[in-house]
Amino acid sequence: MSEEQLQRAVQMFLAKQFDDAVLLYDQILQKNPNNLDAINNKGYALGKLKKHAEAIACYDLGLKLYPNEKTLLVNKISSLRKTKSYDAALEICRQVLKSNPDDNITLYHMERILAAIGNYAESIQCCDRILSSYPQNAEVLFDKAVSLAKTQSPQMTDILAQAISSDQHLKAKAKNHSAFAKYSTDQEFLRIVS
Repeated sequence: MSEEQLQRAVQMFLAKQFDDAVLLYDQILQKNPNNLDAINNKGYALGKLKKHAEAIACYDLGLKLYPNEKTLLVNKISSLRKTKSYDAALEICRQVLKSNPDDNITLYHMERILAAIGNYAESIQCCDRILSSYPQNAEVLFDKAVSLAKTQSPQMTDILAQAISSDQHLKAKAKNHSAFAKYSTDQEFLRIVS
């Protein structure tokens, strides 16, 4: 029955019925408190409900049962990042990357955290690691352009142009992003975002 319930909970999650999914995951966990999928998915659903403290507690419970489970760790990083618990999130990023140095999801969280705390050089390094395997990743190119803008690097316009070439929707985001405010009269920047 718990496999059927798990599938139903996943369907609820996909339908964005997060509260109902959490209730069903709780029912599964009452019968089988060690069900890794239910623990992880419940945490993820709680995160979607912006109940990040509860999500983190759920991941912590899972990590007691399954230490170093990468999915739990990565999802915990995401919730920590959203609560601006950057030091704790970075510590877990480094832990995951020790055994999975090319884990792009962890690198993505890490580059965003590093940029949020003003460590633009290291954020750019993370972006470059992701871009080495996904060179046209528009979001990562955009994040790199933001960090380059913060460091006033002349490379910024080339990278921003690549990002927008990969995803035209980023033009509006660039026009409104505070990192590019000082470029509002720069002809090259205006050409790229027009």
